[in-house]
Amino acid sequence: MPYLANAGTILVHVLFGLAAWVFTLRVLLQWAGANFNNPICQALYRLTNPVLMPLRRVLKPWRRLDLAGALVVFIIQLLKVWLLLALGGVMAGIGAILVLGVAETLSMLLVMYLVFILIRSILSWVGPSPQHPVIPLLIQLTEPVLRPFRRLLPAMGGFDLSPLLALLVILLARALIVAPLLDWGAALMQP
Repeated sequence: MPYLANAGTILVHVLFGLAAWVFTLRVLLQWAGANFNNPICQALYRLTNPVLMPLRRVLKPWRRLDLAGALVVFIIQLLKVWLLLALGGVMAGIGAILVLGVAETLSMLLVMYLVFILIRSILSWVGPSPQHPVIPLLIQLTEPVLRPFRRLLPAMGGFDLSPLLALLVILLARALIVAPLLDWGAALMQP
């Protein structure tokens, strides 16, 4: 029976993780003002619009903030946490699930930016084709994160060390913010 639970855990991680990444990417691209004509943006919009459009009508008073996508990501993470705990035979209260959902959402966002910055750094060494649709999206997504670090660091003769500093801050945020949230959520599960 633990084999079935392990398989279920893998499926929950993969399916809910992919769904959360898709909706988070949609929110981030929208907030970054990405070009809608980009084929990747169009695919993400087509994938997510059936869920987001009805929710936006419900959340109309907060239209300027556009919380629909962020709310969907948080709900996906809450369901993921609840299912993983249920597969493990753990019954947790709503407080623990909420704290763990916040931790999972924040952790996923930090990992996404870690991956995006790493990919952008590697691509800067390789010199990819600027016509590829991923390149402008990576720049639009990572530039708001890297810009403050560029202001802090002096010019290094053509070397941009801002990704290195950004990655360090992301890793520290995971250690100093996400890990305590996960511990707090685990403590809330104790009887």
